Formats: sequence, C-alpha cells, structure tokens
Amino acid sequence: MNRTSPAADGESLRPALWLALACAVAKLLFHIGSTLWQRHIGYGYFRDEFYYIACGRHLAWGYVDHGPLVAVQARLSELLFGDSLLGIRILSALGGAIRVGLTGLLCWALGGRRSAQALAMLAVLTVPLYLGADGYLSMNSWESALWMPCLLALLMILRGGSAWLWWAVLGVSAGLGLLNKPSEVFFLLALAGALLLTPQRRLLFTRQAAFGIALLVLIASPNIVWQLHHSWPTLEFLRNGRAGGKNLRLPPLAFLLNQVLVLGPLGSPVWMAGLVHLLRRTDRRWLGLMYLFFLAGMMALGAKDYYVAPVYPILFAAGGVAWQTRFRRKSAVQQDRLVAFPLFEAAVCLVALVFLPASNPLLRPQAFQRYAAALHLPNSDSESVHAALPQFFADRFGWQEQVDTVSRIVAQLPPSDRAHVGIFCGNYGEAGAMEFLGRNLPPVISEHNTYWLWGTRGLDAEVMIIDADTTPEKLHHYYEQVEVVGMANHPLAMPFEHHPIFLVRHRRVPLQQDWAASKFYY
Repeated sequence: MNRTSPAADGESLRPALWLALACAVAKLLFHIGSTLWQRHIGYGYFRDEFYYIACGRHLAWGYVDHGPLVAVQARLSELLFGDSLLGIRILSALGGAIRVGLTGLLCWALGGRRSAQALAMLAVLTVPLYLGADGYLSMNSWESALWMPCLLALLMILRGGSAWLWWAVLGVSAGLGLLNKPSEVFFLLALAGALLLTPQRRLLFTRQAAFGIALLVLIASPNIVWQLHHSWPTLEFLRNGRAGGKNLRLPPLAFLLNQVLVLGPLGSPVWMAGLVHLLRRTDRRWLGLMYLFFLAGMMALGAKDYYVAPVYPILFAAGGVAWQTRFRRKSAVQQDRLVAFPLFEAAVCLVALVFLPASNPLLRPQAFQRYAAALHLPNSDSESVHAALPQFFADRFGWQEQVDTVSRIVAQLPPSDRAHVGIFCGNYGEAGAMEFLGRNLPPVISEHNTYWLWGTRGLDAEVMIIDADTTPEKLHHYYEQVEVVGMANHPLAMPFEHHPIFLVRHRRVPLQQDWAASKFYY
C-alpha cells in the first residue's frame, strides 16, 4: 500500500471526520426518537436490560454470561439518568453511532473519498440488525465500536502512522472489547491468522506489536482471573446452551442466507463488493481473509447468526471504495458528490423504511402483527421459543404486571410473614424486573446465571413467593405447603412467562444446603 503524506492525510481527514460525525449524530438522534416513541406506544424495558442493571448494582470483573463492560454501562446509565428508559439505552445508542462513524473513517483509510464514505455509512445506518441491536441496553452495540479500531489502527500503521500510538490504540480497544464480550477472542484469532498468511505478517513481529498485545492482555486479565476463580462459568454456560438446544443451529446455507437478511438485502451489493475488493487486492487481502475465517469459525461453533455482525463495517467501508472504483468515470464520482449514487441510495433508504418496523418496535403490537402478515416476514428469532410477537418484541411485555401481582401478594401477607418472606424467580428477567420495578419488595433470589452466584441473600426460605414457570408437584419436593396466589399471563409476553405465582411455606431442606445443586447456567 502506498503511503500517503501527512499533509494529504490532513486535507482529506478533516472532511472525513466531519462527515463521520454527522452520520453518527443522525444515528444517535434516530435511537433517541425511537425509544421515546416506543415508550409512548406501550413497549417497556427489554428482559436483558433488567439483568444488566442488576449486574451494574453488583459490579465485578466478570459475570456468567457476559463481560463486565455492559454492567458498567448499566450502572453509569442508572446513576446519570435514574429509571429513564431513554437514559438506560443512551450509551448503547452511542456505541451504534460510533460504529457508523468508524465505518466512514475505515473507508477513508482505504482510500475512499466523500462519495464512498457516504455510501458506506448509509449502508451501515440502514442495516436492520444494527437498528435493532443499538436500540436497547446491550453489549452488542459496542462490539463494532471496539473491534473496528483494531483494524483502523493496523491500516494507519500501513499508511505510515506512528506504530507505537496505533498499537496502543489497538491494545486498549481490543482489551476493552474482551471485557465487553468474550466472542472477540475469535475475531482476534481470525485477524491474527489472516495477518500470518499474508505479507502484512510483518506488523506482528515488532516491539510495538508486543507492547500492544501486552496492553490487551493486561486490560483483559482481571476477567480471566475472575473466570478462573469461579471455575470458568462462561464456558459452562456456553456448553449448557449448546447441549440444551437453546439456540437454533442453522445449516451453512441458511446461516449465509441470514447474513444477507439481517444486514438488509440492498446492503449486500455494498458489503459483498467490499469483500471481493479486499480479496483481490494483495495489500488488503488480510482483511478479507479475516472476515472469512471469522465467518467460518462462527458457523463451525454453531453461533447465532448475528455473532458475525460486528465485522461487517470493514466490508461496507471497502464496498464504498469498490463502488467508487467501479464507477470512477461517473461524473458524480469524479466530482466527489455526497450522493453519488442517487437511485441506489434512495432505494436503500426506501427498503430500510419498509422493513424498519421489523427491527424496531415502532408499531403497536396489533399493527405489527398485521404488518408482519402482509409482508410474510419469517420468524428470524435465534432462540427456539416463539410467541405472539418475535422474541425481541415480546420480551418487553408483562414485567410491570408481574411485579404488581407480587406486590399485592406481599401486601396481603400477615406482618409475621412479611418480615422474612423472600421472592424466588425462575430467570434473570423476572428477578431483575422485581428488583428494578418493585422498589420495596422483599429480597429476590434466582438460580439463573449470575443471580446464582449472588446466593441466598440471607433468606431462610421458610416463606417464599415463587415467580417461576414450574408446577405444584415440583414445589412439593421442597415445601410442605404450596398455594397458587396469582398468575403471570400477559398475552404478548413469551410463553414461559405465562405461569402461576405460588406462595410456599415450610421448606423441607434448608435452602443453603441445596443451593449449590440448584445452579442453572443457561
């Protein structure tokens, strides 16, 4: 790759930064408006948001099923914005906005001019999967924001930038990425393998690279120590999910087809062109190989189809360059217009608007059902349980109703029972909702994932409210008295959130004695 002079870099970087910032702000504003509208039409907190908020109240270097960064994100959001739905989600929206801006900068680093950068960022702005993932509190919105700086750093070194500076950027970004989501390990392995198989392997065998890698390991090491101390719970969680068939394992062809669907059909001509561009250029082949290695790894591991999503910004960025090169004689490209491909870009926006309600809950539930039926939308949920709405939408209903029911049960208890009653929940969504929405409820425990590590919270479990998808027969193994005192039955909630709520008394075996056997990592 030809090195670019610092002056030329500065001249082209400034407008690239402004364009990236403008597109990132547009992305952020969309999610602010979307969240406010969702609240207005009745959609509430997503199941996982309750859990992440609970983890944020128990800050640690690790958790059973996710990294510590999302817990920090949740804690900051709650401290800054309280229980505001928009406040809880704003940092995730920011992560998505950074993804958009980084796409533009990656395109610039690959030699893309303004027209290429605009096309690449527009394609990323309209990806259905990103529009959904960035609209709620999660770790997924920050994956690209932490992975792509690694690629940008290597590109900048190849352009002649300071190796010490950019390897430091890579080390910090990759280290934080590992604290965000462990799946980044596979991205880094794919990247290392791609570099080793191409002339760019020289980047790895320098003092600066050793420094960056050491920085990466240093940042990620507290989580590794936590995992070791707790007997590698994340590996156990992944093993259990695979054995129990928690996620739909797609055959290779269906997995590849889903990549097109979740990224948007009209976005495919951009990222696919980008992949071809990268593989054909000897100086950029390492980027194309990185994607192929990562894709193959995720398919071999039976991962959810969206696990590949964080790497696509580099393909979209390369796609912008590929389109710029292919249509270089087009007057709009020669003039470097912001909108150089108006018909195609208009079509991308139009299709994105048509399918927007499928990725963001912008229609009232009944209207969405009619919309999905009219468009014959497939059920693309990655988990093997289905409801009246897609799981991504259904998991926003029923929480306040469950909490209100349990609150009434607690209020009706005699004072002697109310003084030491506890609440057992069958999953982290129920437990997190009880703690977040039920401000003055008794202590909540659960055997599910990290809640199990937090233990019994001093409860003797002689009087318990059981909010779980279970049966009286199972509960009689543990309690002498079992009584149905309420129901969780919101019609739009997931099927396993339709169940009786029990009041149980007189535990047969002390809770502490069999807590270890109750562990449920799934």
